Amino acid sequence: MTVSVRDLRPDVRADLEGYVRVLARAFPFMLCTPESIAHDLAHAHPDAHSRKLIAEVNGEIIGTAQIDIAYDSPESGQGMLNVFVDPGRTRLGAGSLLVRAAEEHLVAHGATRLYSWVLDEPGNRAFAERSGYTASRPAHLLRLDLAHGVLPPLQTPPPGVEVRPGSDFSADPRPLFELDTEVTLDEPGDIDAELTDFEAWLDETWRHPLFSAELTSVALVDGRPAAFSAARTDGATRYGTAMTGTARTHRGRGLAKLAKNDSLHRARAAGCTEAFTGNDADNGPMLAINKWFGYEICATEVRHVRELT
Repeated sequence: MTVSVRDLRPDVRADLEGYVRVLARAFPFMLCTPESIAHDLAHAHPDAHSRKLIAEVNGEIIGTAQIDIAYDSPESGQGMLNVFVDPGRTRLGAGSLLVRAAEEHLVAHGATRLYSWVLDEPGNRAFAERSGYTASRPAHLLRLDLAHGVLPPLQTPPPGVEVRPGSDFSADPRPLFELDTEVTLDEPGDIDAELTDFEAWLDETWRHPLFSAELTSVALVDGRPAAFSAARTDGATRYGTAMTGTARTHRGRGLAKLAKNDSLHRARAAGCTEAFTGNDADNGPMLAINKWFGYEICATEVRHVRELT
């Protein structure tokens, strides 16, 4: 069998469905739909030099790659690639071809350090090491059974605090952008990010097909957003937390927990049956919060790094 690699065609439904099918088999913890994949390509920031590749055999899509330059990082030269191969179609060379094509693209756009998330399984880690990548830090993927699990009861907000859905900010979401900007600065990770482009945030976050303003919850203190839990959904039964955080001046008051609990309750009421989230393994406070909600670790990823200079 001959494996070939090419760019995904966002206007071809079969390409989009094939891309989603591979992700569902190789990485079932990720929410994605054909519409979200097409949106990601159509609205990628030009400085990200984003590409989505597919590997195929006889017209069957068996592998995918997402490639980006970390344009929103204050440090230049950082590239990201995440490669997935259908578990039933491994050992055909698709992974190696996708990695090679991704690396060539990133290097051509100035990348000198490459990052990739790899599932913490012997075969995946061995492949990453053979490709020249070194293990860095772990992160956990967590799942919550919304259909049968018992959520903590909704709490009455303390005086001066109210919880509102993100959709209440539809006319002007800039206050949520400003809060997201502050929270993102303190997010643990290998690549620092600075949200400075409001229009890009609107495209990549607020208007994203997976984002649910209705299920996003915002805790306000004296009328101003102080904490939030941003929700994504596949439009059916799967819910995911995109980001949960609190403004620096309001941390330690349980506001993030208050917002996330509200969001989870509304997600279950809306028909969502399972919830997913992810945490850096060193992010003890969020791991404790998610354990309190009933989330359980369902997989672990390890960030791998390749230095090119």
